[in-house]
Amino acid sequence: MFDLLTYDNNGRPRISVTVENLNPTLLFFMPGNAVFPSSNYATQDIRNVYPVLDFDDSTNESIYFVGVMPQQYRGNGFDVRLFFSMTSATSGDVDWSVEFERLTAADQDIDSDSYSDATSVLNTSAPTTSGEIAVTTITVTSGSAMDNIVSGDMFAMRLTRGATADTASGDAEILGIELRGN
Repeated sequence: MFDLLTYDNNGRPRISVTVENLNPTLLFFMPGNAVFPSSNYATQDIRNVYPVLDFDDSTNESIYFVGVMPQQYRGNGFDVRLFFSMTSATSGDVDWSVEFERLTAADQDIDSDSYSDATSVLNTSAPTTSGEIAVTTITVTSGSAMDNIVSGDMFAMRLTRGATADTASGDAEILGIELRGN
């Protein structure tokens, strides 16, 4: 049992309350934060007034984002929430995957890659109307699935549309990516 009402050394009452966000937004990436590989990358575009990254429907394309894991990350893994729309598809499904690379002092030579295995979400339904936003979640467990990233670590994340396996026609357009703590 916890007492919310306590008294200080002078006998004055004090109320103690702890408020904790158990699933905090750790990072949010926008299309303007993207880092482009040398080939097979999503392209920058504008939809209405919104910047998007277009992932083709015929080629597996990737894009990278670099960040620092915030101090409030508790080490329990996280969800990667993808906010996307489709240029033309109103049916079918989209497949997405993420991979992580820890970038810490004396740990990673940036002249080579050392990404974790891919964590995927398959068969995400395309929105039923072109331009509507869909949200899908990829749950990444702590440890090797995220290349052992801990709070304070710099890291890179690779996002890939598995277009050669999904069934939605037209570009999938990423509007934003949230990393939310578990």
